[in-house]
Amino acid sequence: MRSQNAASPRHRRDSERLRSEGSQPERPVQPIDAPEICEIGAPINGEPQYSTRRLFLQLQVFTGCSRPHELIEPLKASDLEAVLYHDLNDPKGVGLLFMTEDADSLVTETRRILTGEPFNALHPRPEFTMVGRTYASGREPDLEDWLLVKPRRNTLNPELSWAIWYPLRRQPEFYRLPKPEQGKILMEHAMIGRTYVEAGYAHDIRLACFGLDARDNDFVIGLMGATLHPLSHLVGEMRKSQQTAQYLESLGPFFVGKVCWQSPCDIG
Repeated sequence: MRSQNAASPRHRRDSERLRSEGSQPERPVQPIDAPEICEIGAPINGEPQYSTRRLFLQLQVFTGCSRPHELIEPLKASDLEAVLYHDLNDPKGVGLLFMTEDADSLVTETRRILTGEPFNALHPRPEFTMVGRTYASGREPDLEDWLLVKPRRNTLNPELSWAIWYPLRRQPEFYRLPKPEQGKILMEHAMIGRTYVEAGYAHDIRLACFGLDARDNDFVIGLMGATLHPLSHLVGEMRKSQQTAQYLESLGPFFVGKVCWQSPCDIG
């Protein structure tokens, strides 16, 4: 089993090089008046962190699978990191989560896998397809960890065997609120989740899916835990926040899965 608290070998080499040089990656040159599309983290020594790297995650769900373990070998042979889930709500259902920095892989390598045996005998459930990208809010103390390491640390951790994935879309009115008001609403929501994380009950992944989701959702949320009940409890508590109760237009569908297989994790 690979270690679970460090980045991949390439990520570790990048991080170690940057630490040894005592600097952050240089901000890419932006054309005059161009929108800022880099991910930005909290300042270090007064200088913001910038990154053009991010992870793309895609969940595909299938039914008609009576022998899930036969799906593992093609996943092992792939260069993509993946998680195979048993579907709680479908005795012949499975979920397949792919992770990659290269968005092209989600229409090349994943297509090669899913159109080959034994996946080509399964029946897709596109209503559960979710896709998103990691993003930063500007407050992350370790931008690389947030964008590239944390999602892998949570999804590939063999101790976190349960997962709940769901998309959400906010009402347009939320985006017209003043930024301080938005921040207050989001902080209330985030503090609920933080108490569960700090207690060891749950671990979360937040992905942006603006323009990527077929149903026009804004975000995809993943919750991982060693047992299922705390994840369900957290979703219930989140319903009480102002964001959920007042400013969500849609929530779900929910995919609930237990890990059948995970890619080996090289995060220590």
